[in-house]
Amino acid sequence: MTKYAVVTGGTRGIGLSITEKLAADGYQVVALYHGNEEAAKACEEATGAKTYKVDVGNYSECEELIMQIENELGPIYLLVNNAGITKDGVFHKMSKDSWDAVIQTNLDSCFNMCRHVVPFMRERQSGRIVNISSINGQKGQFGQVNYSAAKAGMIGFTKALALESAAKGITVNTICPGYIATDMTSSMNQDVLDMIIKQIPAGRMGKPEEIAELVAFLGSEAAAFINRRSCR
Repeated sequence: MTKYAVVTGGTRGIGLSITEKLAADGYQVVALYHGNEEAAKACEEATGAKTYKVDVGNYSECEELIMQIENELGPIYLLVNNAGITKDGVFHKMSKDSWDAVIQTNLDSCFNMCRHVVPFMRERQSGRIVNISSINGQKGQFGQVNYSAAKAGMIGFTKALALESAAKGITVNTICPGYIATDMTSSMNQDVLDMIIKQIPAGRMGKPEEIAELVAFLGSEAAAFINRRSCR
């Protein structure tokens, strides 16, 4: 039986590596994206994944998409909430729009997607949810009050949802990556990056595929007893 996996933000960066890994492991992947049509097309061609354009911060769009996947493709076994954006700035200068955009994309999206996927998983008494948070949701970061708040919220969301879902055969876990070499971090000032790397025990930034390997494990039967964890 084909297992379907849905990856939000699944056509670029960490999300693309997750899509690639899950596709290689035999999943039929549905990779969601918001605006980059070129990246979506490249993802489809490279991985065989189906791509859908959707605003994961919009409750109704998520509901419509999940119903479409369940009714037209197949049952969603694995949901990876990976979509994320940054709109950095010190708090005393942060606009309401910058706050809202980050909270909606990074945190509201978890509710929007899970709210429509979880009932199906509960009915089947089987499923995996992996939320991609951030180390900055654990320790905070200068200039990222909005991002840190959203990512910290994902951790609390995960722990509570895991408690509610475990008896139905559903596991819910969070991955909190440190600094990963993606387009998002490549735009950072090199002096800042050098300072960050000096604080990393491995002496380097992480690779997207290293996060993808952990997602694949948490989505597997081998991780059936791992639940409510926040992995770094």
